[in-house]
Amino acid sequence: MRIWGPGAIALMVTTLALAGSCRAELSPQVKAEIDRTAERVLARTGAPSASIAVVQDGKIAYLKAYGKAELSPSRAATPQMRYAIGSISKQFTAAAILILAEQGKLTLEDPVGKYIPGLTRGDQITIRQILSHTSGYSDFWPQDYVFPDMMRTVTPQGILDRWAKAPLDFEPGADWQYSNTGYVLAGVIVEKVSGEPLMSFLQKHVFAPLHMTSVVDFDNGPLPAEDARPYARFALGPQRLAPVSGRGWLFGAGGLAMRPEDLARWDISEIEHSLLSARSYADQTKSVVLTSGRDPHYSLGLSIRASHGRRVLEHGGEVSGFTSENRIFPEDRAAIVVLTNAVDSSASNGLADGIEAILFPETDETRVARAIFDNLRQGRIDRSKFATNANDYFSAQALRDFADSLAPLGEPTGFKRLTYRLRGGMTAEVYQVEYAGRRLQIILRAMPDGRIEQFTVNPLAD
Repeated sequence: MRIWGPGAIALMVTTLALAGSCRAELSPQVKAEIDRTAERVLARTGAPSASIAVVQDGKIAYLKAYGKAELSPSRAATPQMRYAIGSISKQFTAAAILILAEQGKLTLEDPVGKYIPGLTRGDQITIRQILSHTSGYSDFWPQDYVFPDMMRTVTPQGILDRWAKAPLDFEPGADWQYSNTGYVLAGVIVEKVSGEPLMSFLQKHVFAPLHMTSVVDFDNGPLPAEDARPYARFALGPQRLAPVSGRGWLFGAGGLAMRPEDLARWDISEIEHSLLSARSYADQTKSVVLTSGRDPHYSLGLSIRASHGRRVLEHGGEVSGFTSENRIFPEDRAAIVVLTNAVDSSASNGLADGIEAILFPETDETRVARAIFDNLRQGRIDRSKFATNANDYFSAQALRDFADSLAPLGEPTGFKRLTYRLRGGMTAEVYQVEYAGRRLQIILRAMPDGRIEQFTVNPLAD
């Protein structure tokens, strides 16, 4: 295993000529923390390089590249280099569908068979279901490597003939299972309905309006020589140049490559709602619900989750030789882009986790709940932190009962969070408060904007 110490990692930052209205600045301390985190992640994972973009207050605040874009001959990574973004490309295919819906040329509830005949249950499976991975069509590429057939050129129709005409993995809408096949199908629908190639449609309706000037079609061949090279390794062996899949395999599902700066421009448009209609953004960011009522926390090319009370629109990407991670924090007007040239998701995810922790420091995951609990023990409440329903719940009588019953217990001997998940569009957290001889349970639910919808305290049986 090759271990790189910080001194062996080439660091390079280039100041890009961005207009003042498009550029913010992180503090020198935050930049230094991010740099140290990147050095540590590359050293521990052995990924050759990472290139990042950080958005703060709706503006690009930091662009930097670390490590080697090419190992032999040695070339330092720079922010001007393109990396393949893999499945983050799905957001753009979904956006193309939404734009066509805005134009009145299709609807998300249209059956896919309306546009492509001969598919399994094509008259029952909807466009919304292929975009949300709830169609039942089997994934043609669940592997994290390029299998032999992928070294040969294929047409999108060839993929559909083999995987979208096979028996379904489950009843449409009954389950969630990631499927690249659905996005190949979506790309074909875009081309049939618009009458132009998918890349041309995206260039006209997405990339040009957002000034995303570096985007290329990675499905059409390797990146130009001036961009990052793709790497992979066997177990803990040395990084080797990764094979490039044949043309056609990434169509609609993972075919884009770009600079981090351009992916950040897309993230800013998501924060500002500057490209699509209000209805499209609602569709794009609303998690689907399965027929069982279960929420898979996925919408149209986006994972919808919560992190420390914040709503996060997230997606990762992986193609041969590259992995990536993109996180948008709409209410915080922030985003994190991490692109790497290694088939190692721990590098992109690990660096994104580190940057997230730096941007949104949480010294203690119980801090917010404990502060509210301590106030309620004294019959106090900061109503600005609560939503309307919760403020109604905390009547004068409720505050008296909280204080009268909790204050006599004294100081807790323990306070910990047991669970953290999403429910009904809110975060749902359960805490345990320990006293000598008894335990209490706190249930905290918060809205996407962070305001608290529920804070209840109940006794726990021993």
